[in-house]
Amino acid sequence: MSLRILLAAALGAIVGYERRRADKPVGLRTLILISTGAALFTVASVYAFDGGDPTRVAAGVVAGIGFLGAGVILRRRTGGIEGITTASVIWVVAAIGLATGAGLYLIATVTTVVVMLVLLLLRHD
Repeated sequence: MSLRILLAAALGAIVGYERRRADKPVGLRTLILISTGAALFTVASVYAFDGGDPTRVAAGVVAGIGFLGAGVILRRRTGGIEGITTASVIWVVAAIGLATGAGLYLIATVTTVVVMLVLLLLRHD
C-alpha cells in the first residue's frame, strides 16, 4: 500500500515539476497532493472497508476533482478562456493517482509519459 502512495506522489511530481518550470499556477506541490490523495482514497476504499465498492470512490474523486479544475478556468474580458490545460492536468493527475492506488502501475506510468510528451511537445493549442 505504501508503494502505491509513494509512486502516485512520484508520478504527480513529474508532471508538477514540468508545470512549475512552465510557470503555471498549479505546480509541483499541488499535483503531488492531488495524485497522492486520489491514490489514498483508492487504497482506503479497497482495503479499509469490507464489502465496499471502490468504483463509487473513484466516481467521487472524479466529481471532486471537477471542482478543482473548474476553479482554475478563467474567462478573459476579451472573450477568451484560460486554464483549460491546467484543469485537464488536474483531472489526468487524479486519474494517475487512482490508477496507482488500484495497483495499475504500468498504465499509470505510461499515462504520465503521455502527459509529459503532450505538455513538452505540444506547447501551443
